[in-house]
Amino acid sequence: MNPLKKLAGETVIYGFSTILARFINWLLNPLYTELFPAEEYGVVINLMSYMALLTVLLTYGTETGFFRFATTENKNNVFSTLMTSLSCTTLLFIGLFFVWMDHIAVFLDLTNHKEYLVLLVLTLVIDVMNSIPFALLRLEGRPVRFGLIKLINIGINIGCNLFFLLLCPWLERMGISLPFYDPKGGIIYVFISYLIATVITSFLLLPYMVRFRFYFSFGLLKNILIYSFPILIVSLAGMINLQGDKILMPKILGQMMSSEEAKAVTGIYGANYKLALIMYIFTQGFRYAFEPFFFSYSRNEDSKKVYRNVFLYFTGFGLVIFLGIMYWLDILQYLISKEYRVGLVIIPWVLLANLFQGMYYSLSLWYKLTDKTVYGACMAITGSVISVSMNVWFLPVMGYMASAYAVFTCFLVMCILSLWLGKRYYHISYNIGKILLYFFVALLFYWIGKRITFDNDWVTCLSRTPLLLLFIFIFIRIEMKFLMSREFVHKMFHKKK
Repeated sequence: MNPLKKLAGETVIYGFSTILARFINWLLNPLYTELFPAEEYGVVINLMSYMALLTVLLTYGTETGFFRFATTENKNNVFSTLMTSLSCTTLLFIGLFFVWMDHIAVFLDLTNHKEYLVLLVLTLVIDVMNSIPFALLRLEGRPVRFGLIKLINIGINIGCNLFFLLLCPWLERMGISLPFYDPKGGIIYVFISYLIATVITSFLLLPYMVRFRFYFSFGLLKNILIYSFPILIVSLAGMINLQGDKILMPKILGQMMSSEEAKAVTGIYGANYKLALIMYIFTQGFRYAFEPFFFSYSRNEDSKKVYRNVFLYFTGFGLVIFLGIMYWLDILQYLISKEYRVGLVIIPWVLLANLFQGMYYSLSLWYKLTDKTVYGACMAITGSVISVSMNVWFLPVMGYMASAYAVFTCFLVMCILSLWLGKRYYHISYNIGKILLYFFVALLFYWIGKRITFDNDWVTCLSRTPLLLLFIFIFIRIEMKFLMSREFVHKMFHKKK
């Protein structure tokens, strides 16, 4: 099968399951912003950011290490060794958490709500143990099963949220008292829903966990950790780039205003950040498919040409998503409560930041294939330094706009660094000129489209849509010229032979 078709097919499956799941979850944003005041929703945003950061820390790069070693070593040995290692480190984390729980609650200003922390930690450790079985599904090329389990997870999470936040209050108003429901519970039911969904997901993955016989090799683990440690730094720094703003915001702004006001600003920023989630979903669906793909395809003679085309097409499709969201933002804004819409100004910056993040995923294959993961760590640390520094310096002056500028700048710089270093160690002739052309046209169309406004939001969005279709036509027209070229047709015919 044509490798581009295979990658595109798996990206569609991974992406569809991720997009559908995230989109359904995205629809909770209007519910949360309607039910919870900004300061309360800010607590959810802040804690979920910590959870994302800790997930990366507790998996310590083992997913990529699994892909790298399971293709050259005995798969059973790699799987069992990593599961044993994760079990030990997770138990250690649980012990340390309960020892330091009071101090953690004080640091997070949650001394009266320690139950939030307990629920999140339980969810976190189960998620960590699920990471390698999910990686196994990706390695074995089972995107449908992967997507189905992800969809079940999000379906249960959505169902529990609707049950606790809508049905239970309605039953209480009807005079039906539920012994397990507290009308004053508020956001605790968001965390309970996450835990229930994660536990059921773990049961669905159990058949993939128990099919391997027990095996542990310290030497194998050592080799994996040596390879994966820079990946951990990369992932940790990457998560700081994505979540650091929501972690720092309550602390930094809390020095200038009340704790409740700082949490409210975090809630507004987080709610609008989620409106840009479609681009993040696209990049994650691509990453899920691309990472195992480029490892397995690296031995082919035309691998670099394929990687070059993947980068080009990904960028083009990403720009289509950027224009689509920005042209229809006048309608999409109604997915959040009016109280939160003051933060809509961050969305173009966050969208482009997520696009550059996806482009960086595509470019980052060079240091993984050449085992020069230390360079990946250096680039990720550079991005984190930019992100944290800009937040620390400019949040007190510019508010949440500083966070939007920071996440955009850090991923742009990381893309440039990866492109420059990749030319030295694993040269791929990316068509930078064509990519810059697409960016120029997309930003020009965005500038023109924003000046098309009418009193009716639907008329405004529909009037901008022809520009989006024109951009898609230009992109397809230029790329179809390549797809119909004699070189490409000859290569495809030769492969079939």
